[in-house]
Amino acid sequence: MKKEEIFEKIKGKVIVSCQAVPGEPLYVEEKSIMYLMARAAKQAGTPAIRTSSIRDVIAIKEETGLPVIGLVKIQYDGFESYITPTMKEVDDLVAAGSDVIALDCTQQKRGDGKTVSQFITEVREKYPEAVLMADISTYEEGVNAWKLGMDIVGTTMSGYTSYTPKLDGPDYELVRKLSAELTVPVIGEGRVHSPEQAVEMLEAGAFAVVVGGAITRPLEIAQRFIKAVEGR
Repeated sequence: MKKEEIFEKIKGKVIVSCQAVPGEPLYVEEKSIMYLMARAAKQAGTPAIRTSSIRDVIAIKEETGLPVIGLVKIQYDGFESYITPTMKEVDDLVAAGSDVIALDCTQQKRGDGKTVSQFITEVREKYPEAVLMADISTYEEGVNAWKLGMDIVGTTMSGYTSYTPKLDGPDYELVRKLSAELTVPVIGEGRVHSPEQAVEMLEAGAFAVVVGGAITRPLEIAQRFIKAVEGR
């Protein structure tokens, strides 16, 4: 699917993130079951799915036919970044048919000695037609990714890097600042726990909003209810 078509489909909408990594309750070693979450998200009306791992990209595309924002979560020695951190993961996501490829564009340490700017430049040179999404944590990182040719900037990593504040909810201010400055879509993502917060993300200027844990991570959802009741 072409970039313009993807943008038209997702504008002003909720993209559902369907992910499960080893150690989580919905991760099954033998087979992806995230396609079932994606099935529910499609029936609910989402225009696109964000997911992690090659097998889930393939399974969800086969199940839903929706555009998929694909990424690979992997931890390498010497790397602080873990979302599609090297060209290998980018290559695998391209081969799997990811419509959009998300990668870490923060200033976190890279074990290969490259700067994030060098990495982004290499990815863009190798895949000039790919639709690339930058997962960033600060305004400066977002502007840098935009200037280096990323097609989408997402606030995914705000609060998940050592140098950003740990907020209980979404980083609305980051969305506002980036949306006012960038000429590419800014996707609001991170700690969107309620429909009201999703709406507020869009009102802050987000092109679209990604919601994951509040919809597709039953352990987090259950813990949120139990914590609230036990703390009353």
